[in-house]
Amino acid sequence: MIPYVKELGFTHIEFMPLMEHPLAESWGYQLTGYFALCSAYGTLDEFQQFVETCHLNGIGVLVDWVPGHFCINDDGLAKYDGSPQFEYQDPVKAKNIRWGSLNFDLSKPQVQSFLISSALYWIEIAHIDGIRVDAVSNMLYLDYDEGPFSLNADGSNRNWPGFYFLEKLNAVIKQAHSNVIMIAEESSSETKITGTIESGALGFDYKWDLGWMNDTLCFYEMDEAFRKYHFRLITFSFMYMRKENYILPLSHDEVVHGKRSLLHKMWGDRYKQFAQLRNIYVYMMTHPGKKLLFMGSEWGQFLEWKSTESLEWIDLDDQMNRSMQAFTKALNLFYQKEKALWELEHTPETIEIIDADNNEETVLSFIRKGKNQSDFLIVVLNFSPIERQNFSIGVPFSGIYEEVFNTEIKEYGGTWTALNQACQASSEPFKHFPYLIQTIVPALGAIILKPKEFDLKRK
Repeated sequence: MIPYVKELGFTHIEFMPLMEHPLAESWGYQLTGYFALCSAYGTLDEFQQFVETCHLNGIGVLVDWVPGHFCINDDGLAKYDGSPQFEYQDPVKAKNIRWGSLNFDLSKPQVQSFLISSALYWIEIAHIDGIRVDAVSNMLYLDYDEGPFSLNADGSNRNWPGFYFLEKLNAVIKQAHSNVIMIAEESSSETKITGTIESGALGFDYKWDLGWMNDTLCFYEMDEAFRKYHFRLITFSFMYMRKENYILPLSHDEVVHGKRSLLHKMWGDRYKQFAQLRNIYVYMMTHPGKKLLFMGSEWGQFLEWKSTESLEWIDLDDQMNRSMQAFTKALNLFYQKEKALWELEHTPETIEIIDADNNEETVLSFIRKGKNQSDFLIVVLNFSPIERQNFSIGVPFSGIYEEVFNTEIKEYGGTWTALNQACQASSEPFKHFPYLIQTIVPALGAIILKPKEFDLKRK
């Protein structure tokens, strides 16, 4: 795994829960042993060696962890001494109908101690680099679950012990291990999930942007003819992207239970599906926020994920899948090389929209910026099946702009044999920009341009 991940340019591996659990089909999200590596995965020594080898190869290791609910089995934590010790006394609050598990009573000091000790154990013993806290919304709201629920005495639905526990968890971990990454899988509109506790936030470093994920997949699954009527799906995230430090997740949850693989979600025939998969990856990689891609998606596995079976490695016998894999590698390496895509990520200066209102042609364009004024990229995404000839793009400076990335290049599975020629900016204003360039944008494709020779004086 490690040579493969390194070769393709990924920086981290995130594992679904590795702790002991009795049912493989739960994917590890219903735990019985919070301090034990699942016996099916090997020994703790072997896992420690794996993490160490990842670190020696420049790869970080993140692990999913489930402090909100636990397995209902009698041989686990349920009614530990014959009575509710880890769960609520109130059976309505204790029972998690959605997942068939039991909710931790996070108001109990012994439960808080148990869970925080578990998190510290994996950080200190296994030397993992970060924890993704699963199902945070279930810990924050008393009515998050399906079925009956018990509210607070004043009728409010906030689970205050859940808020206080998460603050305490992050405070303890950051005090002991300031470099550990804390990630929240949180699906509500609750604010201040990320940020320092001193600023009033819960203390997480990142939050999964599930709104971005839902809107994006809805848009790409749509017939191209109707996308111009729903263009806001692909631009709405620009309105709130600075509210939290986000991770853009295309995770296991979206490629299972009949949802289809990412490739299979894309509209159209097989060629269009691969073209749009390349397009969505460029959209994700150039959009502010960290990125998460589930295994198999890097080469465009056609079948959805089956937790009881291996990935469809046989797909790589097909040239289209091999080209898709090569594309993912090239895009990952391009992302790492270009500081404009990450250097100012959580600041207002990181992005400047060129045109997010071109719903008629269904083309989106924006600028990503680094710390130096000269370090910026022009990103253009065409969500329609029509090649855009002489397409106009507003740019901030006069000079020459060269294309540095194109999804339609033949080695990536497209039809173009070369990049577009460099283009000279004209002094004709376009949108709110003082200069204009024109180029070709491939159908269902994306291009990225970079200034080559230019004058930093802006009109």
